[in-house]
Amino acid sequence: MEQSKNKWLELSIVLSAPLLSVIDVFIINVAIPAIKRGVHANDAEIQFVIAGYLLGYAAFLITGGRTGDHFGRKKVFFWGMLAFTVASCFCGLSMNALQLNITRFVQGLSASFMVPQTIAFIQVLFTDTKERAKAIGMFGITLGVAAVIGQVLGGYLSDTHWAIEGWRLIFFINLPIGIITLWATHKYVRETQTNKGSKFDYSGIFILTVALFCLIFPLIEGRENGWPLWSIALLIASIGIFAYFIRNQKQKLANHENPLIDVRLFQIKDFNIGLFAALFHFMLHTSYLLLSAVYLQNGLGVSALDCGLYFIFPGVLFIISSMLAPKLMLLFGKRVMQTGALLLGVTFLMQIEFLKPGSSTFVIISLMGAWGFSNGLVLPALLNVTLKSVPVEYAGAAAGVYSTFQQTASALGVSIIGGIFFYFSADGWQTAYTAGMIAILVCVVLVSLMLFLLPDTKQSLQNQSRTAAAIE
Repeated sequence: MEQSKNKWLELSIVLSAPLLSVIDVFIINVAIPAIKRGVHANDAEIQFVIAGYLLGYAAFLITGGRTGDHFGRKKVFFWGMLAFTVASCFCGLSMNALQLNITRFVQGLSASFMVPQTIAFIQVLFTDTKERAKAIGMFGITLGVAAVIGQVLGGYLSDTHWAIEGWRLIFFINLPIGIITLWATHKYVRETQTNKGSKFDYSGIFILTVALFCLIFPLIEGRENGWPLWSIALLIASIGIFAYFIRNQKQKLANHENPLIDVRLFQIKDFNIGLFAALFHFMLHTSYLLLSAVYLQNGLGVSALDCGLYFIFPGVLFIISSMLAPKLMLLFGKRVMQTGALLLGVTFLMQIEFLKPGSSTFVIISLMGAWGFSNGLVLPALLNVTLKSVPVEYAGAAAGVYSTFQQTASALGVSIIGGIFFYFSADGWQTAYTAGMIAILVCVVLVSLMLFLLPDTKQSLQNQSRTAAAIE
């Protein structure tokens, strides 16, 4: 009975993890020019401020979920939040780009341990289908609101100058939120049942982390340094390490061990297609937010504060369309997502044509609003279309793989498309924006192709309940 009374309070407390983790992705975008000046960073180092966070997040997501199963979700959530809060403070204290990038990686790693516990708490606390759907709805709204808050706070705080530089405040703001959350967790959140039988695939974690590093790091640093031999060697090595990782996971599965990833998932055709759709979409999604924030300030002369405010309208439209999309998909199936992808392509083409120096506020907000609405028709539904053919017993493992793909894709978007953008910035910000948007349009085409290949199966309430329980 006590659990019934307090579970909504517990949910509101643990939702602070996705709130903070998403804010700390988007809060950086608008503040990039200020951070670059503050730590005297080059373009590659400033890209890694975002990509390093996403790399740490992606590499340990699956591990974070299993840690909660083994040691207790409240305990792992508490220590993950504590580490995230401390790492945030060290980010704000950083004196150079190297210190900031190291602490950002640790911040992302901490997020990978606290966020999966929120999902696990939803599964444990809400066994009723309707209540779980409501809880998942709150989770989704939190993500949307966090993206808007991040953009606005990044603009406001980086333009604020008190006793310290404004950009440092975007990290220190996590301190009071973290302290309140830690107190509330200790007082109100109860521990869940543990599974001491689960074991960690330590070698799998290490191999995957090395593979991701060998892929992401040279994509960022290699361009800045003229693609030296070491960067090419690391990229080639990453292919071999990924192949070895898959073989390693297959061997452990055959030996009845506990691999980090159940490779049997990749035998499901629809799952594979959905993963590639998510890969290309999150590449374009994260890179677009980076490009637009930098271009608005450096190319169009918009202040950091106004830049942040420009993201409110598209954020609101994104939330509205993402709430409409599930209902529309029950009627029209995947055509809803295909329409969203088409609208995204049209919107990006219009932004290339009309977002130029001298553009009015109305034009900027209208085009960004069209992006937000179109994106809401595609992005939230990607999880469901990816997992709909996955057997129920593999739903949790599939969600972990999807989440890892999602964060890795975001890092790749910042690395590859962001790299193209900064490369052409020497020829002017408008040229850089056009080049980056063309790369984004290529991703839109690839997403559309993946959606075309997916079967048009309209989702049932059972599908939604099953995938929602494993959402990330």
